[in-house]
Amino acid sequence: MMRLQIVLSLLSVGASFGLVECFVSDPRHQGARGDNTARPMGLLKELTDFIGFGPKFEEPAVMGDESIMKPKTHGTSSTPVQGNLRWNCDRKTADNICNFNRHYAEHRGYWTKTTFFDEAKKEWEENGEVKFYDSNTGQLLFVAPRGRTFQEFIKETLSHGWPSFRDEEVLWDKVRVLNKGECVSVDGTHLGHDLPDSSGNRYCINLVSVAGRPVATANDGENDGGSSAES
Repeated sequence: MMRLQIVLSLLSVGASFGLVECFVSDPRHQGARGDNTARPMGLLKELTDFIGFGPKFEEPAVMGDESIMKPKTHGTSSTPVQGNLRWNCDRKTADNICNFNRHYAEHRGYWTKTTFFDEAKKEWEENGEVKFYDSNTGQLLFVAPRGRTFQEFIKETLSHGWPSFRDEEVLWDKVRVLNKGECVSVDGTHLGHDLPDSSGNRYCINLVSVAGRPVATANDGENDGGSSAES
């Protein structure tokens, strides 16, 4: 009870100085650059962790440790992003988010400005699912939809602003959740965050992090420089 009283007092003081933000959309997903971004969960995140009210990541989520994200030859990865990303995703944005970032994200709704919807819909119509590959390594990380319809997957993605996956859509041999909810690949690619809701784990993932091509085809266009929609 004493902890709770302390936290409530600090929140009240913080709010009066504008230190506590209103997190309708999680600030971990408010833009990859320094503009209009906030420290992950800000003061609110620190305090909820302090009193034990932080998010719980339940099975089948596979937990990882910080060693996965230790510095390598290219940020947290051993390789830069592929040069021919899918869905017309911007390579520079992808490289920054995947390899030199632990907290920020592409802008909310970024996926709507790419060719993702049309191409994903076509892939789903042809194969009954859409595959998402690591933008660095070309390893398969997510397959959706599983346990729901394509329309339900898109509806949730549209509602939250980023591709949103559920437990059965994650390939756990290649994906890990760190203790503060960061989702990463086992090769050190920053993917997004696990933001659980009333339905369970919800993996809110940057499209640019999973816009890779399968390893067998990625090398075919690795020197084309990719497309660049942003400067």
